[in-house]
Amino acid sequence: RRAETLEVSRPKPSSEPVHLLVDSTGLRLCGPGEWLIEKHGTKRRRAWKMLQLATDADTGQIVASVLVDRDADDGSQVGPLLEQVDGSVTSFTGDGAYDRDDVYAEVTARHPDAAVIVPPRASGVPSEAALYAPTQRDAHLRCVAERGRMGWQRASGYNWRALVEADISRWKHVIGDGLRSQTDGRQATEVAIAAKVLNHMLKLGRPEYVRIA
Repeated sequence: RRAETLEVSRPKPSSEPVHLLVDSTGLRLCGPGEWLIEKHGTKRRRAWKMLQLATDADTGQIVASVLVDRDADDGSQVGPLLEQVDGSVTSFTGDGAYDRDDVYAEVTARHPDAAVIVPPRASGVPSEAALYAPTQRDAHLRCVAERGRMGWQRASGYNWRALVEADISRWKHVIGDGLRSQTDGRQATEVAIAAKVLNHMLKLGRPEYVRIA
């Protein structure tokens, strides 16, 4: 019950602008009768939630996390993630699920000079102002047209997103793929503690971890 009000400290803000990498994954809810389900089986659909993670590309630290219902889309969680990041953000990198106007607007509103590195959809078209006032997305579309998807990934630095994918893999292997708490407040605390544990393990195991530009 104390987990409802437990405050878990976040990583200390970096003195340098943050290269933010984001990704999401599902976490199943482990109820008190989970062992019965495993033993006897059930037709009831398993419940689960979506975990949104944001990693600092320079340190490998998880700097923000958001736990939401499975129906929530990734793009809508950009604001809550950015709220947890102390200091300035120099770039925001996510997969194609973040290719939305409101994502660009959310990042720009909070960090006007930040680069938004998101692969445009295959069906994406330039904005009406692409010829005289191209947006960041217009620039991505032009680069993809000129260099192809792989060329765009190398030129934009998108491949650094593999670091947050590695954090999710570490989460699943070390922490597990489920949530044991039963209420929203306790689940949020459980996620915050798990992120802190993984960050501490990273410091112990790789003290000289750096992102090479």
